[in-house]
Amino acid sequence: MTTWPAIARFIGAQGGAALVTLAQAQGSSPREVGARMVVAPDGTFTGTIGGGALEWGALAEAQALLARDGAMVKKLDRALGPDLGQCCGGRVLLTIEKFAAADRDAVAALAKAEGDGVLTTIGTVGSDGRLLRRAAEPAEGPAYETRADGSVRERFGEEPTAFYLFGAGHVGRALTIALAPLPFAVTWIDMRPGAIPEQFPLNVTAIMQGDPVELLARAPDGALVAVMTHSHALDLDLVIAALRADRFAYVGLIGSDIKRARFVSAMRKMGMADAAVDRLVCPIGLTTITDKAPAAIAASVAAQVLIAREALQARATNGDHATDRARHG
Repeated sequence: MTTWPAIARFIGAQGGAALVTLAQAQGSSPREVGARMVVAPDGTFTGTIGGGALEWGALAEAQALLARDGAMVKKLDRALGPDLGQCCGGRVLLTIEKFAAADRDAVAALAKAEGDGVLTTIGTVGSDGRLLRRAAEPAEGPAYETRADGSVRERFGEEPTAFYLFGAGHVGRALTIALAPLPFAVTWIDMRPGAIPEQFPLNVTAIMQGDPVELLARAPDGALVAVMTHSHALDLDLVIAALRADRFAYVGLIGSDIKRARFVSAMRKMGMADAAVDRLVCPIGLTTITDKAPAAIAASVAAQVLIAREALQARATNGDHATDRARHG
């Protein structure tokens, strides 16, 4: 979710917006600290703090705050069990901040900054109780953090993970749709005329000219690679190039166990090391899902690459940038 562009959009359309932030959490909670949603006066909203009774109540409180004069902020301290009848057992603190037409310029500046990439801010509590935010240098850590001096460091937006998808057949098309709402920047490659449709999701960049293997070489370190072209020979060339590069977080190949065995045999005859060959994920997707419909395969692959993405982020957080990965499914 893009936070400040949504606030700017709601202010422009309805004259106001409320930002709901999960600021603290103890025990089990439906979302992590820093989860947000933006609410318009008519109840339209984007984002989520976890759904259920907690979110339903926060939506009502946000609309009530937007309808009142004077107050610009409200805090909700909720025990998920006693207060809301949920079985999570945790406790959360929500902050709700109101923005109106008078905030248009400040919101627009933050919206532009977030639109340019991940935005980090430092906020101090203003006289009206809202955070006065200024852009700051990017920093690792949680999306919302109260610092020792009482200021709050926040991160808005999310850096998408590069995903190189080779092939625009039935599964390739279904996969771009499955990845559309997820944090991936998809480069979709297929040289066949008309293979890639004219309309595709906003997070997709389509490439229909060039040498696929050379285009793979341009992919950034840590990218995820999925190979599902119309040609087994091209599939093999791409898989060999991806595994030999030894810099991609995931290399998946569509196909059966028989296809995998033939590809593995060919790579070993070429002298490729077992450590490289073993990194190949084939069959692609979670093997616990056996449905072979394109949409089902796409959902399975989307789940698998989300797992790979989280593992990549965990290694980066721990300071380990090695390119080895855990097999999933």
